[in-house]
Amino acid sequence: MSESSTQNFPFQKFHFIGLGLIGGSIAKAVRKTQPDAVINVYARHPEKLCHALSDKVVNRVNGSITDIDKDTDVIFLCAPTGANIKNLENIKKYISGINPHVLITDVGSVKGDIQNAVDDMGLSASFLGGHPMTGKEKTGYESADAAILENAYYILTPSKETGAEFTERFSEFVKQIHSIPLCAAPKEHDFATAAISHLPHLIAASLVKTVKDHDSSDEFMKTIAAGGFKDITRIASSDPSMWENICRSNTENIRVLLRDYIRELEKTDAVLASGDFDKINELFKESGAYRASMPEKGRGPIPPIFRIYVDIPDESGAIAGIATLLAKYDISIMNTGITHNREQAEGALYIEFYDENAMNKAIPIVKEAGYKLIF
Repeated sequence: MSESSTQNFPFQKFHFIGLGLIGGSIAKAVRKTQPDAVINVYARHPEKLCHALSDKVVNRVNGSITDIDKDTDVIFLCAPTGANIKNLENIKKYISGINPHVLITDVGSVKGDIQNAVDDMGLSASFLGGHPMTGKEKTGYESADAAILENAYYILTPSKETGAEFTERFSEFVKQIHSIPLCAAPKEHDFATAAISHLPHLIAASLVKTVKDHDSSDEFMKTIAAGGFKDITRIASSDPSMWENICRSNTENIRVLLRDYIRELEKTDAVLASGDFDKINELFKESGAYRASMPEKGRGPIPPIFRIYVDIPDESGAIAGIATLLAKYDISIMNTGITHNREQAEGALYIEFYDENAMNKAIPIVKEAGYKLIF
C-alpha cells in the first residue's frame, strides 16, 4: 500500500475487546484494506484466538482487559450489550491515559442501553454507537469474513455529545471497509431494528413452535415442510443466548410492535371468519407492493441465503457430478439437499454457497453443463 493511501485511512491503531463474528469480520476488513494497521485484541480466553494470530489478522492478543496501548485510535466493544457495558466500566479509569482523541464504539444491535451507560460514565463525547447490519447463522471468529460487510448498512448512532469529527472520520472508515454508513438516533435505531429484525426472529421461533405443537406423532408436518416454510423460519435457528440478550435489551420496543402484530393477526382472523376474501387479496397486494419496493442492493440484519435450485435426473451419481463440476472451478459449496416437496416449482436439488460471488460464478457453469435451473 502506498504512503498516501496509508495516510488517507482514518485510523491506524485498533483495540478490540472481544472478537467474535462481527468484530472478527471488521478486523479482517481492516487488515485487508490497511495491511499496516495495528490490531490488538483482549479476549477472556486468548487461546481461542490462535488462528487470528496465525493468519496475521491481529498483532497481539492480550489476557488483561486494561492492557491498552496509549496511542490507540479506536476501541471496539464487540461483546453482547450487557458485557460491553461491564467491559467499558472496567476500562473507564484507564481511558484518560490513552490517546485523548481515542474513539470508543460498539457493534451491538441495541443502542439505548449502552448509550445510557456511556452517558452515566461521562464518556459521551468519545463514544459513537455502531451496528453493522450483517451476520451469519454461525458465530465466532472462525466464521468471520470481511465479505459480509460489503454493501452492508452500518448504522451509526451519535449522541448530541459525540464529537462531529468522530462521526465524520468513522463514516469514512465504514466506507473504506466497503460498508454503507447511515446515521440514526439511538431510539430510532432500536425501534427500527425491533421491527425488521428482533420481532421477525420471535415470530419465526413462535411459528416453528406452533407447527411442532400441532405435528402428528409420525411428524408428517416436518416431513413435508419445504422451501417456503423453511425459508421464512430459518432464523428460528439463531443463537438462543444472543437472542435472549437482545430481547432483554430491547424489550419495550419489541413489545410495542408485537402487540401491533397480534392486532393485525386478529384482524386477519376476523376477515377469514367473515368470508371477505377480497380483503385477503388486498392484504397480499399491499404487502407485496411494499416488499417489492425494498432495495435489492445492500445487506440487512438477517443474513441472506445464496442458493440455487437444479432439476437433476433421478440417477446414481447425479449430485456428485454437480459437486465435482463446481469443485473443478474452485467453487466451494456450503450445503446441499434434496427438496422432495417442489413448492413454487423448486428443483429437486438445492445448492447453497458461502457468498453471492460464488453463487453468481456457479450459475453459468451449471447451465452450460446442461442442467436446468429453476428460479
